[in-house]
Amino acid sequence: MDILRIATAGSVDDGKSTLIGRLLYETKSITKDKIEALESASKRKGLDFLDLSLLTDGLIAEREQGITIDVANIYFSTPQRKYIIADTPGHFEYTRNMVTGASNTKVSMILIDARNGVLEQTYRHFFIASMLRIPKVIVCVNKMDLVGYSEEKFNAIKADIQAIADKVSFDEQEITFIPMSSLYGQNISIQATEMPWYSGQPLLAELESTSFDEIKKPARFPVQFVVRPKTEEFHDYRGYAGKIASGSFSVGEEVTVLPTGQTSKIATIEKFGTQLSSAGAKESVVITLETDVDVSRGNMLVKAHNQPSQLKEIAARICWMDSQALVSGKTYMLQHGINDSKAKVVSLSSKIDVVNQQTIESGVSELKLNEIGDIIIKTAKPIFADKYEDNPANGAFILIDDQTNSTVGVGFVL
Repeated sequence: MDILRIATAGSVDDGKSTLIGRLLYETKSITKDKIEALESASKRKGLDFLDLSLLTDGLIAEREQGITIDVANIYFSTPQRKYIIADTPGHFEYTRNMVTGASNTKVSMILIDARNGVLEQTYRHFFIASMLRIPKVIVCVNKMDLVGYSEEKFNAIKADIQAIADKVSFDEQEITFIPMSSLYGQNISIQATEMPWYSGQPLLAELESTSFDEIKKPARFPVQFVVRPKTEEFHDYRGYAGKIASGSFSVGEEVTVLPTGQTSKIATIEKFGTQLSSAGAKESVVITLETDVDVSRGNMLVKAHNQPSQLKEIAARICWMDSQALVSGKTYMLQHGINDSKAKVVSLSSKIDVVNQQTIESGVSELKLNEIGDIIIKTAKPIFADKYEDNPANGAFILIDDQTNSTVGVGFVL
């Protein structure tokens, strides 16, 4: 059963927590004792309905303020697939939480309060979804019950969102619009009775029918471990273990080892002792080669005809995550996959005004906490990276402060 990773985003009081709670409730992912506890908590708050938002607002500060601060992972499943929802905060001061929470997701659910329409934070959410190349965005126009389930209101918001999407270049990304009321369960798991004018699928059906083709991406296999058993039976065995980052590999294919450039053919692909003819993205396997070539941890196996760039100077877009500002000339440890290298920030070329979708190129001397900008980095040794827009699995990295060992920035190769 496959796993679909989802990120939520929304402004304050758009109903994110209630929507997630509704999904858990309607997929029967809540135990009986939790439902009883919710009923008691709702009564204590003086409510005459089940407050499903209490399921996800885990921090005391979140419950007191009615906002989401931390990134919480929520798990639920249906007979078709498993789901992991990263419930990310929407405030500017938690931009770094949004980026990290959404970085591994395939679907972004952006909530909009039907009464308020598009707000400043909506621009930020769309920009981040575009920057992260999230393949599918579902715009959840929530609280339709508070606008009389108006089709005109929904269409007006849809037109505003489409204008934003055009600005941030949603080229290959898919956008779906769903009117809903998470409080009353309209268009969550079953078709809304109050909105007969909506002909699309409810949210859960949309998630169930979503699929992605990971095989089309370039084949990348970072070697994490060299397998050399100390037994007579496997005396000459030499395998390379790791997780396929993207694309697929098949027995008999010619591969190149980076950085040495040596070539060989795949002899076997093994997974938990089972021989496979091929394997694809996100599968953890052991690959053996037909000839003895020099392969060690940190090397990468790629298709001979489709290799990533070996970069020592990297143009990248970065989201800054540290209270100490980023300035030119500073050195960090750059971590790309399982490889790391000393890296120096050569220049800070521009800063992004996320809300107005503008690039500021003059007078930019630093990047502060939660700001996004473009930089040039030089590394001590080559990094085998793709452009992030071409292959997200091999186009992202993090910067680490080697004094504090803190992650201070997340970058995307341009």
